[in-house]
Amino acid sequence: MISKTFLLTIAMVGGLAGAAACSGKSGGAGAVDYSVSAQRNYEKGVKELEDKDWLAASKYFAFIKSRFPYSKYAVLAELRLADAQFGAEQYLEAIDSYRLFIKFHPTHEMVANGYCSYRIGEGYYHQLSGDFWMFPPSSEKDQSSTEDAANELKTFLDKYPDSPYRDKSKDILKNVGKRLADHEWYVARYYWDRGKPMGTVIRLRRLLERYRGVGYDEDALWLLGRAYVAVAMPDRARGAWSELVDKFPASTHAGDAKSALTGLHAGTATPAGSALTPSTPAAPAPSSAAPAAKPSESPTAPAAKPGASPTAPAAPVGPTPPGVAPPGTPSPTPVQPK
Repeated sequence: MISKTFLLTIAMVGGLAGAAACSGKSGGAGAVDYSVSAQRNYEKGVKELEDKDWLAASKYFAFIKSRFPYSKYAVLAELRLADAQFGAEQYLEAIDSYRLFIKFHPTHEMVANGYCSYRIGEGYYHQLSGDFWMFPPSSEKDQSSTEDAANELKTFLDKYPDSPYRDKSKDILKNVGKRLADHEWYVARYYWDRGKPMGTVIRLRRLLERYRGVGYDEDALWLLGRAYVAVAMPDRARGAWSELVDKFPASTHAGDAKSALTGLHAGTATPAGSALTPSTPAAPAPSSAAPAAKPSESPTAPAAKPGASPTAPAAPVGPTPPGVAPPGTPSPTPVQPK
């Protein structure tokens, strides 16, 4: 009976063959010369990995798994097959292969040192889309894949404190954090520009809680203070601007923040500067004089019907504009809307 592992290996090799065909390689790519020992075939497969001939490497490792299933090189070949998929940019397949290796060989050296877990996080990172001039920037797109990459890398760092791959993982996680911070800043500005400061507050607080140190701290603290003022939370605005002045005294926003703090102490709600102020359309100026009444219009009330009791007119609200009868003078009955 054919085992599931053997079928999975055949599928992996087939996928790599398709990838090699699509890449347009020629000149003997994928050619192999099998040896009689598992060790020698493994060494040839590793050499093909170094030469980036992913198809040839996968053939050697699949041969080891089928012909030498009880050799220690069979387990290593399973791992290197995942490496071949990773090199061929078949990241989803590689991630699944690394997960299976962790599941079936939890005590293996390459699992214990965090290699497989690190490669899973790296695979998620390499799947992230880049920017292309025909499409919206990546910061404006859904960030589910970016969050998956961040979660995998954080899990790796928490689980393998002594792994030799920690430094590489931290570098990748910093890049992932920058992408997520770009998205939070984009959404925060989106709400701010549309006059929704509470949405700005929520996004900026999330940005500062999760992604400090990636380049947005100064701008985020300045805009957060302004958003707090806009939602009538001056105490929290004071806290945001005080942190900006204390931690970033050389910031371009430090002077504005100091002026804004002075304004808060003096009871002024609007801080200095208008670079990050949401635009609000100005109300139209009132007319200086009321239009002249038409000849047919009369300032006197129509005659009361027989038997009807006279009622006092309602007092007008606000000042009386020029050309309008003073309070107490009956006005024409308004036309009711249909």
